Amino acid sequence: MRRSLLLTAAAAISMVLLAMLVPMAILVRSYALEDRLARAALEVQAVETVVSGQDKGVVGQYVARLNDAAEHTRVTVLYPDGTGVGPDPGEDERVLDARNTGRARVDDVAGGSQVLVPVSRGGNSALPSLTPVIRVVVDEPGITSAVGVAWGLLGLLALTLLAGSLVVVDRLGRSVVQPIRRLAEHTQTLGRTGTVAPVAAVSGPREVQELAGAVDRLVGRIQLLLAREREHVADLSHRLRTPVTALRLRVEAVTDPDLRERLAGDLDALQATVDEIVREARRSEREGLDPRTDAVAVIAERVRHWEPLAEDQGRPYDLALATHGPLLRTSRADLEALVDVLLDNVFSHTADDAAVRVSLTATDDRVELVVDDAGPGLPDGLDPTGRGESGAGSTGLGLAIAARTAADSGGSLTTGTSDMGGARVAVTLRTA
Repeated sequence: MRRSLLLTAAAAISMVLLAMLVPMAILVRSYALEDRLARAALEVQAVETVVSGQDKGVVGQYVARLNDAAEHTRVTVLYPDGTGVGPDPGEDERVLDARNTGRARVDDVAGGSQVLVPVSRGGNSALPSLTPVIRVVVDEPGITSAVGVAWGLLGLLALTLLAGSLVVVDRLGRSVVQPIRRLAEHTQTLGRTGTVAPVAAVSGPREVQELAGAVDRLVGRIQLLLAREREHVADLSHRLRTPVTALRLRVEAVTDPDLRERLAGDLDALQATVDEIVREARRSEREGLDPRTDAVAVIAERVRHWEPLAEDQGRPYDLALATHGPLLRTSRADLEALVDVLLDNVFSHTADDAAVRVSLTATDDRVELVVDDAGPGLPDGLDPTGRGESGAGSTGLGLAIAARTAADSGGSLTTGTSDMGGARVAVTLRTA
């Protein structure tokens, strides 16, 4: 925002300075040219006196001394017989006009201006055929003259004004941007911790202060709603515990063993569902709204946690684990639950001697976990990620939870047949 303000201000100020300084530069140049023309007029008066009373030889000597001393003017005397004394001899229609009309004139020529003044020598010299004309050529002021110095001072003034204006604009922009930046930094911390501190006193424009107050009120309202939600969930879990316990006691009293087993299984599924609901409801309190986890470290640690069980069973347990990877926006608890779900399925639904291979790879933007086993594989036509669907009599929540964890990170979970003859489950987790 500050950069945009500076660019906009620089463009606007530059246009204003150009609108002011360009006419001033042209005016300075015009004044310099007029000053030279005024000096040329004085030289014409002096030359006119000499021309009117002296012969060509004396006039030539005077004009030569005058031209040697002059820096920006050249004086030439043009006689009616076509001869001239000075550096610019030769006549044109403008010289003839000045001689015939007897009127002085000023004309623009290449590189400057010229002054033509007819000289009356008295007696019959007023006739055009006897009237000399004084030509004074005045060079146009350039960069090397005082005009160049004036233009340099104007340019320096423009740069000074531009720099000073940008400093003022930057200070003004900072007074607006810094409060907004502090407010943005505060909002980015929301959800990362359980307790949110109110916004510190925000200075700056009134609108920014009003925005900070609105953010504080909104955060307070959200915290109140979350606290009420947690209370309701905790109350729900306590309320459900008693009837579930009562149901379990009644199920145990059923005399029919098949019916008792089915009812116990249904009750276990209900208990798992309730626990999952409570766990998900408390996620924001437990993990925050924006968790960041070193996925490779957590997954590798959890995979090795199952290694002693594989050794006890005499199960081949092949590991190929990456050593480092990116941070993922997934909580540690979710990653551990994901690994437990995948390996628990293998250990629960395959023979004790069925081999397991776990591969963990990582790049800058993703982490991929693949679990292969040598068991019977997944039933045909079964969607293992569907909630409540299972090919082995379980609740069907396991792979559904793992699939949701992968989807929350922007990844996916896929299943298939392993080259070991059993099931293959691949989970891809992404950084965004």
